[in-house]
Amino acid sequence: MSILSSARRPLSRRGFLAGGAGAVALGLGRPHLARAAEPIRVGILQPLSGGLEVLGTQGAQGAELALLEANEAGGVLGGRPFEIVRADDRTDPKTAVERTLELIRRNEVAAIVGPVTSANRDAILPTVRRFQSLLLYATDYEGGVCDPRVFCYSALPAHWVNPLVPYALSNLGKAFYLLGSDYVWPQKMNAAFRAEAEKAGGRILGEEYAPWGAKDYAATLRKIESSGAEVVVVSIVGADAVTFVKQFAAAGLNKRIRMIFFGFGENYMAGLSAAESEGIVAPSDFVQTLDKPEARAFVAKVRARYGAGTVVSNTVDAHYTLTRFFIEGVKRAGSVDRQAVAKAMVGHPLTSGNGEVVLRESDRHADLNVLIVLAQAGTLKVVKDLGRIQAPSQCG
Repeated sequence: MSILSSARRPLSRRGFLAGGAGAVALGLGRPHLARAAEPIRVGILQPLSGGLEVLGTQGAQGAELALLEANEAGGVLGGRPFEIVRADDRTDPKTAVERTLELIRRNEVAAIVGPVTSANRDAILPTVRRFQSLLLYATDYEGGVCDPRVFCYSALPAHWVNPLVPYALSNLGKAFYLLGSDYVWPQKMNAAFRAEAEKAGGRILGEEYAPWGAKDYAATLRKIESSGAEVVVVSIVGADAVTFVKQFAAAGLNKRIRMIFFGFGENYMAGLSAAESEGIVAPSDFVQTLDKPEARAFVAKVRARYGAGTVVSNTVDAHYTLTRFFIEGVKRAGSVDRQAVAKAMVGHPLTSGNGEVVLRESDRHADLNVLIVLAQAGTLKVVKDLGRIQAPSQCG
């Protein structure tokens, strides 16, 4: 399937959510703008299949919304509209590299928004560097990316782990079992959690990594129960996480053992009953129940675009905000020259769905406003607003 379509028309929600195994381009400019000036193509590289479809769809929605709003405001650079080229990386590093090459060489995109997993990000970075492209990465990750072309609106361990450990020790328990998917982000998150917890007097009673696509966690549940852990710390991702939480609850462990879930939010709650999610604690940068003017306004406009029942998660907000940084960078640069846009993206604050944020000049990462949230009666309740958390520069 060709990655580029000549169609330039408003995008329906049904059309947007229909993902394929290949890449699909979607023109987003209003017709008179598309005829008046050459569009600026933006690649949205997300997992629309392969196990992380929920995260991929929500990330794509956030990026699309920012671009649609820019088009409806008249475009940029004297009326140039943005055009999306959507690509499915299938949650697979090899496919991610192939799609990245297509986006850059065939479609000549001005920037790429994505992907989700660290494995796919690391796989495409040599290609991004080779062609001096701009990569907008809006997923929480383990840290360590230092590249003048890569911009991260991403929770680092210092954003989520460091402030959560004292809360956990005071409110949840002091004995922990660490469980994650078998790749780099969970491993780094658990290493950070172990270091902070042990430094503060906590104990780690077990650590385990599950393969992708795991269906039966019975053996793991027995280990958790027999370990004597008071808290299980989960960094499983995608559909696997829903499977684990359901089996954890079915075994009755949620009545005796508390759960911290990194990356948890409304996107996961949609796959769980209220009873299954009850009591889960998580750090987050944004939740749709946040009682702040900017949060209420963001939820309202997402649902006005995609429907009243749309889940407005941290993933949507992060991709929307980072794409806006790119749009504003194009405006300030006065061109789509990549070096000029990269320079113009940093050091200028924007209002996210949870307060003011800025991309740091030192490493092109954002200092984020962080919340601790609790799943209660089928919704997420903010139990602590930590405000702005500063993380160390990822460039040393």
